[in-house]
Amino acid sequence: MNRFRYLKGVVSLSFEEEKCVGCKMCTVVCPHGVFSVADGKAAIGNRDDCMECGACAVNCPVGAIQVQKGVGCAAAVINAALGRKSSSCCCIIESDPSTAQGGSAQKGGCC
Repeated sequence: MNRFRYLKGVVSLSFEEEKCVGCKMCTVVCPHGVFSVADGKAAIGNRDDCMECGACAVNCPVGAIQVQKGVGCAAAVINAALGRKSSSCCCIIESDPSTAQGGSAQKGGCC
């Protein structure tokens, strides 16, 4: 199965594990499943899967998550829905190595 992914290594997402209280809210609200919880604390699985929507940061009761919302794929999707033409997304479609041979990437629409 192919997955949409933002540009690698540019996501503004950061997480302070020592602040985490294990409420699991980040796992509930994240549309791309970036977070998981193990041993009572959240963890970031793959930062590059983050679309920078800001849902995790807004819903974290202790402020353990920071992300610069309004940039990246989320902003492009919202701007396109509003009919704005000046913003575009830099998403790529990556082949899932477990379902396809060779992991080619191509530019795609948006997340």
